[in-house]
Amino acid sequence: MDMARSSACRFPMALADTSLSSRFSALSPNTQGALWIVVSCVLFSIMQAEVKLLGERLDTFQIAFFRCAFGLIVILPFMAKAGPAVFRTERPLAHLLRGCLGAGAMSCGFYSVTHMPLADATAISFAKPLFMIVLAVLFLNEQVRWRRWTATAVGFVGVLIMVRPGSSEIGFAAGVALLGTLFVALVVVVVKKLSTTESPLTILFSFGIISTSIMTIPAILVWQQPTWTEMGMMLAVGALGSAGQACAVKGFKIGEATAVVPFDYSRLIFAGFIGFWLFGDIPGLHTLGGAALIVTSTLYIARREAKLGKTPMRNKTDHHPVVLVGDEKPDSAETKAR
Repeated sequence: MDMARSSACRFPMALADTSLSSRFSALSPNTQGALWIVVSCVLFSIMQAEVKLLGERLDTFQIAFFRCAFGLIVILPFMAKAGPAVFRTERPLAHLLRGCLGAGAMSCGFYSVTHMPLADATAISFAKPLFMIVLAVLFLNEQVRWRRWTATAVGFVGVLIMVRPGSSEIGFAAGVALLGTLFVALVVVVVKKLSTTESPLTILFSFGIISTSIMTIPAILVWQQPTWTEMGMMLAVGALGSAGQACAVKGFKIGEATAVVPFDYSRLIFAGFIGFWLFGDIPGLHTLGGAALIVTSTLYIARREAKLGKTPMRNKTDHHPVVLVGDEKPDSAETKAR
């Protein structure tokens, strides 16, 4: 009797799940991709809020240490399943550089989120494509014409408006956020070169080992015993970051770059809402004006590159600042490698 009643209860739920899945599958690829991107933006914004809450008592280095360590633990089962070949590399120095840059980017990102309004830190992170234009010319021998250089210059004007050099109000934290964004862009370049010979799991594993090792000593120097609640929150940071990255990868894989990239900027909306709701942050005119210039310029660059056939975001997620497992994701290998 109880089994029959339980089965009867599960049947409508299974039917509802099937119906919802069918409706989602019936949507166009671009609509599906956009929805995946929006979900990833929500998850990333919640993750940033968790980091900000943790930062009220714990130091940035300690939070980053746990983020790296938990990320390493997550990939170990995949490494064991893949076999010993993924543990070998012929480019240890490149892995070391990538690990150092990634650890620096994570520390800067966590510091800026802790010491700035969420919307401000999020907006500055969107400057990564601007740095990528410069780095692509310097290290990847790419050709950039005057239109993209102009868009890049406009974007950096927006960055200056937000950072406000000489202002003590948020100047230092904003500078750290900008430095972290530069580090992320540099990680993209290094991973792009690494991915020509290294497997995604090898890149992931080396980053986990190197970043955890780098963060150990700074974390010990500022160590405070986390409460069980804080340990749970740090686990949630890792889970949210990984889940957000997975959704972003799915979104950019399904949809066309020019269709789904604009939805990535919904992170500004979610970050602004969560920042106001939890911390009472209200974005100022500098934030809104600078963010508008950054978003406009990076959107133009994305569309221009897509038009020229240099689409670094089709099946690639070069716009996400996801911090451990692959927030820079410029191609299928890099998607799994931060």
